[in-house]
Amino acid sequence: MVTVTDSRELARACADAMWSTDQASKGLGMALESVEPGRAVLSMTVRDVMVNGHGICHGGFIATLADSTFAFSCNTHNVVTVASGFEIDFLESAHLGDELRAEGREVVLRGRSGIYDVTVRRGETVIAVFRGRSRSLGRPILEETS
Repeated sequence: MVTVTDSRELARACADAMWSTDQASKGLGMALESVEPGRAVLSMTVRDVMVNGHGICHGGFIATLADSTFAFSCNTHNVVTVASGFEIDFLESAHLGDELRAEGREVVLRGRSGIYDVTVRRGETVIAVFRGRSRSLGRPILEETS
């Protein structure tokens, strides 16, 4: 049983449960920096295996960072929630060694559907914007809370 006293603790407990089995995000070297209801921040350093034939970070890795941030943002209410789709716009390139930071936030949550925005930055420079659409599956992330 997980004991939570407020929505911030619930968000953190949900994130901890997800993070414990998230081999994809951890395998890419992502770090879960913060989480609160409807919000999450993840970071990732661009490694040599992420650089494409143009010498820049492959867009798929940037999209994956944004998607992971989206996942942690939309799973803060103790309901298993998945992506129903997303779109991403790349504004700047990222390069080997760059530290990327993605900030996700809930825009709207109606019934089982939600919209989340994620901004990916390199320092102060916005390099990508992502909009994700979520759908809850109606079952809890944490089996029992009190």
